[in-house]
This record gives sequence, structure tokens and C-alpha cells, in this order.
Amino acid sequence: MFPLQLLALLFISASQHDPEEKKKKEKESKYDLIFRRGDLLEVPRTLFTHFGIYLGAGRVAHFIPDIMPVISSDQFQIKQMVTNSRLILGVLAKCGSVRVDSVEDFAYGSEIFINTMDKVCSRPALQGEEVAMRAEKLQGDVAYSLLWYNCEHFVMYCRYGTVMSFQTFQFCKTVRKLLLSRRVAKVTALLGACLLLYLRSVTACSAMLAVLLPFLIWMAS
Repeated sequence: MFPLQLLALLFISASQHDPEEKKKKEKESKYDLIFRRGDLLEVPRTLFTHFGIYLGAGRVAHFIPDIMPVISSDQFQIKQMVTNSRLILGVLAKCGSVRVDSVEDFAYGSEIFINTMDKVCSRPALQGEEVAMRAEKLQGDVAYSLLWYNCEHFVMYCRYGTVMSFQTFQFCKTVRKLLLSRRVAKVTALLGACLLLYLRSVTACSAMLAVLLPFLIWMAS
């Protein structure tokens, strides 16, 4: 009877784990039917768009600001989903990491767009396997910059072999329009003249500053 009892126990323990593993495999296979390894995934956020590279089996590599690797060496805490506070502090401290998360954690409830950059980027996309391998090799802690090296720079390098960000370009273009305009130059000149009249003492340095600053803005507009 002992061999039969042992077999029964093995069968029961195996059947207890099967539903969970089956559910996980079904979820992974579902995403593998939608995405291909090396696809560039894009999810819109409130103020920006987040990007990642699909690695297969329901996993996404993405670059995200995160303060946790700096303040803790606990890998369990680091691997938890990045909260908004961790993200904001990571942006301020300019530290982040290329990490692998599930599709659900990456999307955070947002709609996922696939390879939309292929229509915008002038460079052809690399082969999917090479894209995924590049993303996997870059895993780990990386210095983060909101303007000069963010999640878009990361995926652009992985998929197209170039480090650039259309979001950064658009942001700088908008700031340039707001600050480097003729209207701003006129306002700056008026404020400079008012300041000189208020101080009632004109030095060569203050006069040069009052004239030079609006002149530079005017020429750059």
C-alpha cells in the first residue's frame, strides 16, 4: 500500500500547483500572441508617454527612475512595482534602473500601443531578437535624466540604434517658443529699464545687463 499512498500524495500535490501554473502560462501565451519579442511598447501617462521593450513570456524591459536601489540593497523591495513616490524621488536624484516587469505592471492600466515609432523614426528597426538582447544587456542601475536620458532614449537605442527622444525635442521646442520670443525680449527690456530707474544708480555693468539680456533674447527669437 505504501507505494500507492506515495503516488496519491504526489498526484494531489501536483494537482494543487497545476491551476496556478496553468493560469500563469495562459497569461504568458496570451501576450506572446499579441506581442513579438523585441516589440516597442508604448503607454500614455498623464504628462508623458512611457516606453518599454517586450522580451516575451509576458515580460517587459523598461527604464524607469527609482530611488530604491540607492537607499536599499534589499532585492525584494527593489523588485516591487515602482510607486509614484519612488519615481519622483528617482527623477530628483537622477537615478533609475532598467528593470523587467510584467506587462500589467508596465502598462499600469493604460492602453498599450505597439511599434508606433516605426512610422516616425527615419532609421529602420533592428531584428526583434537583437532588440530584446540589447534591452536585456542594459539591465541594472543607470543614471537617469528627464531630458537627456529617459525611457524613450533607452528604447530608441535598443530598437533603432540611436539615442534620442521625441518627447524631449518637443518639450525643448515648446520652452524655446515660450521664453525666446520677441514679446519676452520686449518685457525683459522694459523690466530692465524699470529696475534701473528704481535703483537710481546706473553702472556700466547694470546698464550692459539691462541691454544685453533683451538683445540676446531678441536675436534668439
